[in-house]
Amino acid sequence: MMTPPADSTMAYDTTPAPLVARLGAFRPKRLIIAMAFLALALWPGELGEVTRGLMVDAYVQVSVFVAATLLLFYGAERLFRFNIGTALSRAKGWQVPIAALMGATPGCGGAVVVVAAYSSGHVGFGAVVATLTATMGDAAFLLIATRPEAALVVLPLSFVVGILSGWLVDRFNRVELHSSARQHCEIAPRLGPKARARDWAYLALALPGLVIGVSQLAMYDIDALYGPLPLILGLAGTALGLAIWASSPLQAMTNPEDGPLTRMAEETSFISVWVIGAYLAYDYIVMFTGLDLEQLFATVAPVLPLVAVLIGFVPGCGPQVLVATLYINGVIPFSSLIANAISNDGDALFPAIALNPKAAVLATAYSAVPALIVGYGFYLLAPGFMN
Repeated sequence: MMTPPADSTMAYDTTPAPLVARLGAFRPKRLIIAMAFLALALWPGELGEVTRGLMVDAYVQVSVFVAATLLLFYGAERLFRFNIGTALSRAKGWQVPIAALMGATPGCGGAVVVVAAYSSGHVGFGAVVATLTATMGDAAFLLIATRPEAALVVLPLSFVVGILSGWLVDRFNRVELHSSARQHCEIAPRLGPKARARDWAYLALALPGLVIGVSQLAMYDIDALYGPLPLILGLAGTALGLAIWASSPLQAMTNPEDGPLTRMAEETSFISVWVIGAYLAYDYIVMFTGLDLEQLFATVAPVLPLVAVLIGFVPGCGPQVLVATLYINGVIPFSSLIANAISNDGDALFPAIALNPKAAVLATAYSAVPALIVGYGFYLLAPGFMN
């Protein structure tokens, strides 16, 4: 996530996290979920075997690539000290395209910056619509890692649709929605500029995991090539990620003042939990119920783009990751994926609702229009595209 404009009235909460949180005190609800995942992995028989395999797949197919991408982004931001927030506030006529580009960037950080800048009066409402329309949230990481050819269509198309939507809103919207009640955006507590031991440990596991992930993308048999190493690294990386997530004081986003390595470890762990949950949910349904989900969804194919748009209204990235998982497994068509990608706002909807609920609701409603048009356009004109 980028830093805010220096001359802005918005600010991040740069107060260090409470000592208990910084020492790694576990959060009860998250700890229960993490322990449930680990218990399923250790379960004897077919259930444990399937769970372990899915966790390894989630780690080497998604998590390591997310970690590499985030470290590249945050490392470059720290190295070059480029303040995208300041550039956005001074962009004038280029605000909508820049906001759409920030939204199209994988993850939710860019969209959050645009939402906060709008609340402070530094960008127009069209920029908010553009960034929320263009963003796919954390589901973009999953799509890039598993179906890069589909991502090469979804992300640029969402970017273009975001720009057009933002320009149309700026041209025709006459409702003033700026809020004067709150000009402050406390996104996340600081964890510290220096990397922690857990961050270095996560990197130490992610680097060889990335090599394995790249080998798998190159169609090598990783079991024959690396023996038990993928299983060991996958489970170790998953366990460490669950521990980081379960003990984190953050909701999802990191503070831009934290170090790149810390931000990578924290945000990758959050994304990985959703990916693991989506992987397990899909395979468990198939394994325990015997349902042919592809056939089941085919019977309601005409309403799938609409359902995907409605799911996109749900704040957060979890439901959107599940939609991407269904597409990757061939259960829903590309038309539903693109409809969801355009309509969903990811984690950026949370600060939008907190800062300006009326603007958040209206922006989400506006994004549904192009989502339905593009989704049903693919459904009617190119039903087999990217399936």
